[in-house]
Amino acid sequence: MTRTALAFALAVLAAPAFAGDQFVDGTGFAVSGYDVVAYFDLPQVPVGQPQPAAVPGKADITAEYNGATFAFATEENRDAFLADPAKYAPQYDGHCAYGVSKGGKVPGNPNLWRIVDDKLYLNITDAVVGFWEEDIPGNIDLAEGNWVGIEPEPASSSPIPKFTSAAPVK
Repeated sequence: MTRTALAFALAVLAAPAFAGDQFVDGTGFAVSGYDVVAYFDLPQVPVGQPQPAAVPGKADITAEYNGATFAFATEENRDAFLADPAKYAPQYDGHCAYGVSKGGKVPGNPNLWRIVDDKLYLNITDAVVGFWEEDIPGNIDLAEGNWVGIEPEPASSSPIPKFTSAAPVK
C-alpha cells in the first residue's frame, strides 16, 4: 500500500460517523418535541412495565442537531444537550429500535422509551416494546449490525401509530 493510500484509509477510518436523517414528525421537532435530556432524570421502571411519560419541551428553548430542532423543558437541559448532543439524542436517529433490529426505519414513539447503557432507545407501539424487551441486548446487537446498511436511507415519513403529541408550548 502506498503512503498516499494508507493516509487516505487512515483519514476515512478516523472520520466521525455521521448520522442519517433524524425522524421528525408533524410537530416539526425531533422526538415529537419531548426533552431528550429529561429522560435521563426520569425513574426507569423494570422491564414489562410502562415507563413514565416523557417531558414536553418548550418551543422557545431549542437546539439544532442532526438537521433537526430539539426542544427542552429548561435552559439547563438545552445546555447539557449542547455540551454532548450524541449522549442525549435517541439511538437510530429517533427511529424505533426494534424496527432497526428487524432491518427497517419506522418512527419511534417518545413515550415508549428505555435507557440502556446510558443510551436512549425508542420503540413504536406497546406490542413492539414487548418484543424489544424479550431480548434487549440481542435486539441492540441486531440493530447495530443493521444500522450500518439502513442508516443512509431517508428518515421514516410514517406517523407514529396511536400517538397524540404534546407539542412544545411557548
